[in-house]
Amino acid sequence: MTTAREIMHTGATCIQESETLADAARRMSELDIGALPICGPDDRLHGIITDRDIVVKCVAKGKDPKTMTAGMLEQGKPITIDAEADTDQVLRAMEEHKIRRLPVTDNHRLVGMISEADLSRRLPEEEVGHFVEVVCAAT
Repeated sequence: MTTAREIMHTGATCIQESETLADAARRMSELDIGALPICGPDDRLHGIITDRDIVVKCVAKGKDPKTMTAGMLEQGKPITIDAEADTDQVLRAMEEHKIRRLPVTDNHRLVGMISEADLSRRLPEEEVGHFVEVVCAAT
């Protein structure tokens, strides 16, 4: 049985709640990624910010990404999955919540992220196809 730990990409880089959206955008560009976990001073996961969040919730509304912080965009408790969860649990969580990125935790600490690309590299084509149909086609 394949676990979340085997699918995820490790080394997820957090943006601190106090860092600006300009910092987040720069880090996303440097890492060639579209989302960053938001961590608080306790280094625990507090949310996720996407490149789309920066554009839609900041730039498009005339706000300044150099002064608006990542913490200002946090909304609710982030959906996560335990590192030992199996692929059925991973897919169920992503499909149920219609999310394309899923933080992976071990003992309540962020250890990685699972993205669509991770799924496509590690899961059978029919499972990925179903995921795309449920999550991506619905948005």
